Amino acid sequence: MRVRAFAVAFGSGLLALLPALALAQTPRSALKICQDPNNLPFANAAGQGFENRIAELMGQAMNLPVTYYNFPNRLAFVRNTLRYKLPDEDYPCDLILGVPQGFDQVATTQPYYRSSFVALLPKGSPWDSVHNSAELAGLLQDASQANLRIGVMDRSPASTWLGKHGLDKLGVPYQLMNPNADQAPWVPLTQDLQANKLNLAILWGPIAAQVVQQDGRFRVLPMVSENGVKFDFSIAMGLRYGEPAWKQEVQAALDAEQEAIKQVLTQAGVPLLPLASASAAAPSKP
Repeated sequence: MRVRAFAVAFGSGLLALLPALALAQTPRSALKICQDPNNLPFANAAGQGFENRIAELMGQAMNLPVTYYNFPNRLAFVRNTLRYKLPDEDYPCDLILGVPQGFDQVATTQPYYRSSFVALLPKGSPWDSVHNSAELAGLLQDASQANLRIGVMDRSPASTWLGKHGLDKLGVPYQLMNPNADQAPWVPLTQDLQANKLNLAILWGPIAAQVVQQDGRFRVLPMVSENGVKFDFSIAMGLRYGEPAWKQEVQAALDAEQEAIKQVLTQAGVPLLPLASASAAAPSKP
C-alpha cells in the first residue's frame, strides 16, 4: 500500500512511523538477482554475461553471496520475478541489474551507465565512408532502390528511424518477444548478419559489442538521437517499490563499485556515453 493510501485510511499519525518501519526490514542473507537465463551478452544461467560479473562485484561490496532466479525476459518479467511471491515464502529475487532509468514498473537506482543504439557495418564496404548516423541515412536514401536488407528489432528506435527517413522497405524486423526462450531474441538477427543475409543492422550498443568481439568483420557506428527518435538510454538497477532501506544499500554498493563496473562494461566493449550528473537524473519513487 502506498503512502497516500496509508494517509487516507489511517491518518497522518502513522506516516511518522514509516521511516522506522522501512529501516526495520529483514536483513538480506543473499543478493538475489532476477535474470533471464539465456540473455547474453547481459547474463545467462552459466554466469557468462557482463551483468553476472557486475552482480559479483555488488555481492562483494555488500558482503552477500549472489544467487539467481531465472525467468525468460518476455512479457510480465517483473511480475514473474521481482514481484512474485508465494504465501509464507520470501521473494525469490530482489534486484534486476539492467532497466532503463525511470522504468515505472520498478523503483530504480541512479543510472550506472549510458549507451546508445549503433549501426553494425561490415568493413571493406561502401559503409567505410560513413562517419555518423546522418551520413548513413543519406547514403541509404541514395541507395534505396537497391536490394538492401537492414536488420532491426521490431518496435525499436531503429525501426522508428527507418520510418522517419523513408527507409521502411529496407528494414527486416525481428521479434523482440520471440517465443523461443532458449535464446536471446536478437540471436536470429545477429546470426543472419554474420551469414551475410543482411547488409547491416541497427542494435542496442551492448548487443552489437558482442558481435564485434566475436567477429572482426564488423564495426559500430553510434546512432545519434534526433527529433522523434531517441537512441541513447541510461541504465539503472531495478527494485521493488516500498523498500527504501534496501534501495539505499544497493545504491551504496553501486557507488562503491562504480569504477570496477565501468571496467567490466569496457571489457565487454559496451559503447559508453557520459552519464548525466546525479542532480540532473530524474528521481525514482522509493
